This record gives sequence, structure tokens and C-alpha cells, in this order.
Amino acid sequence: MTTSATGSTGSPSGQDGLARDALTVLQPGFTGTTAPDWLLRRLGEGLASVGLFGRNITSPGQLAALTAQLRAEHEDVLVAIDEEGGDVTRLEVRTGSSYPGNHALGAVDDVDLTREVAFALGRRLAECGVNLNWAPSADVNSNPDNPVIGVRSFGAGPDLVARHTAAYVTGLQAAGVAACAKHFPGHGDTAVDSHLALPRIDADRPLVESRDLAPFRAAIAAGSRAMMSAHILVPALDPDCPATLSRGILTDLLRGELGYDGLIVTDGMEMRAIAGTYGIERGSVLALAAGADAICVGGGLADDETVRRLRDALVAAVRAGALAEERLADAANRVRALARWTRTAADEARDGGGATREDTGKPKGTGDSAESRDLGLVAARRALTTTCAESYEPPTRPLFVAAFTPVANIAVGDETPWGVGAELARLLPGTETGTFAGDSAGASALAVAGTRRIVAVVRDEHRHPWMTTALDTLLATRPDTIVVEMGLPQSPPRSPLHIATHGAARVCGRAAAEVIAGVR
Repeated sequence: MTTSATGSTGSPSGQDGLARDALTVLQPGFTGTTAPDWLLRRLGEGLASVGLFGRNITSPGQLAALTAQLRAEHEDVLVAIDEEGGDVTRLEVRTGSSYPGNHALGAVDDVDLTREVAFALGRRLAECGVNLNWAPSADVNSNPDNPVIGVRSFGAGPDLVARHTAAYVTGLQAAGVAACAKHFPGHGDTAVDSHLALPRIDADRPLVESRDLAPFRAAIAAGSRAMMSAHILVPALDPDCPATLSRGILTDLLRGELGYDGLIVTDGMEMRAIAGTYGIERGSVLALAAGADAICVGGGLADDETVRRLRDALVAAVRAGALAEERLADAANRVRALARWTRTAADEARDGGGATREDTGKPKGTGDSAESRDLGLVAARRALTTTCAESYEPPTRPLFVAAFTPVANIAVGDETPWGVGAELARLLPGTETGTFAGDSAGASALAVAGTRRIVAVVRDEHRHPWMTTALDTLLATRPDTIVVEMGLPQSPPRSPLHIATHGAARVCGRAAAEVIAGVR
């Protein structure tokens, strides 16, 4: 077993220490549900973090066994995950999340509820051995056409996003899991997905500071242990470099002006915004030099060769004078410091697990209890916005659910089921679902539905003209069609029952189905 091989004060001297520090700052992923031999070997050589994704998880028991396997090689390893709840879930990637996401929580606008949901989610992670969550999204979704943030954001107002970001950070860390507010300095005003290309935000500096930075200030004040950089170009802050590679943004602004002293993690370096412009090796060197402390890679590249390439690139950069050895050592020590914090925080969370909010600031009644398991559904019910005609009568016969399905962005993925079909089939047996897309979606849905009443489910109708056309077709022919919007509710309601769920988590679908069936 490897413990903290480099001690608490710094890294060892010599070239072995340099290679160890280079491994320490990496946060790679892997494929499979058990740790491969190469990953265990790298943990023994100094790798200090591992990122998990939906492909690595089948059940809480399997995940707990996996994290125990990792800690058998390195007891202080940071085990990170991208578990936002809502649309972006890794714990429940095959069923949909038991907790609504940020936009639903922002729609409720109860910071105590947000804190309680974050704590409950954090408790689940901690019980499985995960101690770093790449969440919450602190982005102000000021551009409703944003293709990658959307319902992952608490909302479009900086004050709302700031207070819920702080509540989420507090709740998550009270469970012993480090929070990672993202995507600094704010990904909300983009029209391009950074998984695919480099977005650019042309807001002036006063607007960036008052709008986009406000939630990150709140996260810092709440004690967020980590912060994730964005692969975006913000000329008002740095006209030349994306935020992840910008010393002016990461060191001068985040560390200097905002006073942040925690871990700075990059977004995935294999994303095209970096990999397609700088390459992952050069990009990783530039990110460390700019002030990042940990290099996230492994969503798309998940093998030993990637780890070796990045380790060697960092070592070569130090030897060539392109990266200061002191900067690499500082970054590695920040990773180790966060690992130490997670151990202490986990002990404190276990000791205080039954405390009330008045005692510790932790939410009361959360954890692995019936109340906790129902918390997500309660939150999803509260988040609904329902527009209902006085004449609406709940159906008593089986329905036909027409799911108008857009292409999912990479952060959400296409593995996780969404919609209301499964829940309506439970409440109204015989209900069936069909999936449709494209210009003929409406006509196709009508043909398949036959005489059954239609429930049309959309996701960000305002961003997909074909969805609007499909709804127009349905409502013109079948005016009793029920509409459920599970993305951003930007388009005006125009059906006898219109439900906005503010997200596509499983519990959001259940809450909407209950309203449709008239059981709540």
C-alpha cells in the first residue's frame, strides 16, 4: 500500500520526485467496473486522483468495492466524479437521477432545500467512497440558447445562482465530499459547446465581474475546496488564451483578486476546445503554468498511454524550462492537501451524521433514510410549473407519449433515460411511448398514436425549431395534447395542460406524471 509517500511538506527531490509530482497532478479515467492493473500500478508510483464516469458504475455496492480497491493501493487517493444530479448523473446513469438538478432547485429557490439535496447526494457519494464531486455548476445561464449548460445552471440571475451555489457547496462538503464549483470564470453566456469547439464570450469586464463571477465569489466564501476552469475565451479577461490556459484568469484573477486558495482543476483536456487547438500535452503544460493544479482527462481518453504521455510532457516541460519545477510541486502539494482535507471531513461527517442543522449547520434528516430517499421527489414536485386550463380532466385510459428527442450534449450523454413514459405506464397501465425527431416528427407521432390521447415531451423546445413544428402539428389536429417541457421553459405554454419540470431527472418525470394522471 502507498500512503502519503511524499509526506505533508512537499515532494521528494530528484527526478523520481519530479515524475511523482507529474503523476500527482493528473486526474485520469479508465474503462470497466474494476481498476485495471495499469491504474493500480500508477497509484503506487504517485498518481493521487482517479475520475469516475457512468461506465465505471453499476451499483452502490460495486462502486464501494471499486473505491476500496483504489484505496488499497493509495489510501489518500482522491476519487472524483461528475455527479450533478438532474440531467448529469453517473451514480444513476442507467435509471435517471433520484434528485432534481440545479435548474429545478433554482426554480424552487429555497436555499435550505438546495443544501439538503446536496448533502443527501454527498452522503450517497461518501458512502460509496467518492470524496470529490466535480459540482456544482456555478454558471449563470444568461444565454438561453446555451447548448451545454442550460438546466445544469441554477438560473439566469447572478444573485440566484450565487446563493444556491453557496448552499450546494455547504451541503455537499458537510457530507465530507469536496465541492468543485465550475466552470470558472463562467460558461453561461456561450452558444458553443466546449466539448466540440472553443467558445467565446464577448461581454465587457464589468458585466463579467457583476454577472459571471458572482457565483464563484459565493463559492469561495462558502469554502469550496476545488474550482474547475472553463475552456472558454473571454477577451475582456484575456484576449489570447482560454481560461484554462490563462495566467491572468487563474492566477491573477482567481488566486489574486478573488483570494481563492483551494485546488484548481481543469475541465477535461480531451475536449475539442483544448485538444483541437493546443493538444492535450501542450495544453496540460500551459494549464499548470497558468495556475491550474490538477489536470482532468479521461472522459474520452481513458488509458495508460494517456497518463504516460501527460506525465512525460510535464517532466519534459520542467527540464526544458517551460514549466517551473516549483509550480509543479506547488500543484502536487495542493492535491495532497485536498486529500488530507477529505479524510478529516469524512471523519467529521460520520461523527456528526445524526446532528441537527442547529448543531452543525448540516441539513436535518438527510442521509440514507426514507426521508432522504423521498427528498428528491419532494424537490421535483415543488419545482414544477403547471399551466392548466379550467376544463382539464385527468385521463383514465392509457396514453401515448411522444418523446421528441434532441441529440444529447456530451456532458449529459445518451445513456440516461428521461421522460414521463415509464411513470405514466405505472399510473395508467397500457400507456406506450414512441421516440421521434426531425421535420416529420409531429405527423409520425399522430400516425402511431392512433386514437389515444397524446402527451408530448420536449427538451429545450426553443432551441429546436423542429420541436415547435411538431407541437404545432399535434395541437392543430389534437388540441387536447398535453405538453411536458423537461428543458429550459422558454417557449410559451399553449396546451390545455403544460408542465415545465426544469430538468429531466427521473424524479422530475415522476412528478409530472403524477400531475397528468391527477394523483397529486
